[in-house]
Amino acid sequence: MTMEKERKQLGIAFLVLLGVMVGVSVVGIWTMSDEPVVLQGQVECTEIRISGKLPGRIDSFRVKEGQWVRRGDTLVVINSPEARAKYRQVQALEAVAQSQNRKIDEGTRQQIIRSAEELWNKAKSDLHLARVTYDRIEALYRDSVVSSQRRDEVQAVYQAALAAERAAHQQYLLALDGARKEDKLSARSVVAAAQGTVDEVQALLDDAYLTAPEEGQIGTIYPKRGELVGAGMPLMNLLVLDDCHLVLQVREDYMPHFRMGACFPVRIPALDEDHLLFRISYISPLGSFATWRSTKQTGSYDRKTFEIHALPVHSIPGLRPGMSVLVRLDDIIAYEHRAGAETAGGAFSKAPSLSGRTVGTKANQSLEMKREGV
Repeated sequence: MTMEKERKQLGIAFLVLLGVMVGVSVVGIWTMSDEPVVLQGQVECTEIRISGKLPGRIDSFRVKEGQWVRRGDTLVVINSPEARAKYRQVQALEAVAQSQNRKIDEGTRQQIIRSAEELWNKAKSDLHLARVTYDRIEALYRDSVVSSQRRDEVQAVYQAALAAERAAHQQYLLALDGARKEDKLSARSVVAAAQGTVDEVQALLDDAYLTAPEEGQIGTIYPKRGELVGAGMPLMNLLVLDDCHLVLQVREDYMPHFRMGACFPVRIPALDEDHLLFRISYISPLGSFATWRSTKQTGSYDRKTFEIHALPVHSIPGLRPGMSVLVRLDDIIAYEHRAGAETAGGAFSKAPSLSGRTVGTKANQSLEMKREGV
């Protein structure tokens, strides 16, 4: 009897334990199945790294971390004595090239031109005298007054005077023309090369004063005043807060709820705001390192992860990079159903109902969502 009683007690205890385990499992499964899917992302914005081409020493900073700047404001001044010395050097070389070019363009000096002209005039006078003498001797030769030897001598003098006059004329024309066309082109090319060198150094010196390319807020300033910086070294970063967007990583099996151009509501805890609308502007798959692998050996597939960028539909005051963003899948489904009911074609990407109203405070948005039935 004692043995049978113990067996009955063990059996009852086993059944009770089994029932408790089954109950706990059912409750756990039910609880997990009813737990809403919440995706977490963060806000990012355009970040510009301020750097220059001029190596030198930091002379002064015109801004501080956290300061708001406008486009064109001076941010930092770099001192580079070597670059200024190089600029004076190339300016001197440009002046030399300009002088040589002007010398070639102006041609031969006036004194040389006048000298060549006088030599030509002398050659013309000699030619005239030689021609007159030759004509007289030729007439006397025909009258048999002078010998042929004398006639030949005078004729040779005349031919020599004619050649000398032609040579003097060519020398005069050469003095008038000045340098050759090729020499002029070469001089102009030297001037252009010198000007290019000056422009190159001037471009480097322009980076001695780095300015803000966009309106935004100064983030981190890396070097300190007086430190040496190299060409292309980041000096600070500029946050363009007007260009903030949401970055969200979504598993592949949730992608049917995230379409290009579609809108969806989010919550930003840092602003204590709910139901802020964002519009999807970018979808791209992540690398294999971010792939979600299936836990089943058969009957499933490898689930990948996609990166989604979304822009706020309306301006959100106080939105800053680094803020966490919570996305509830249930809210997206409810928003899709409501959008599909309001737009006959199901074009919920147009952000119905909320698109024409200001999305601002939490109270206003909660009231809007209650009116819309979300």
